[in-house]
Amino acid sequence: MIGFGKTHSEIWINLRENLPPASADVGAHVAIRARSPEAVQAFYAAALAHGGGDDGAPGRRPYGSGPNVYYAAFVRDPDGNRIEAVTFLAP
Repeated sequence: MIGFGKTHSEIWINLRENLPPASADVGAHVAIRARSPEAVQAFYAAALAHGGGDDGAPGRRPYGSGPNVYYAAFVRDPDGNRIEAVTFLAP
């Protein structure tokens, strides 16, 4: 796995090996950095309006073992790829 960005990774590349063929976690997982929670919400609404599938509504999520929190939404495209919009929040 590798992440590219300045303060936080803005794009991740992650190789997932040995997943069972029937796994719901098929396809790629692409994370896109958003500027705000409102941008995450707009991404999610637009994706669902254009045929994306819900894979995690916008909301706060813990990040690691510390006080860090991020705000993200997840959708699936018609090919099963998981697309995430994420922004980092102050603890």
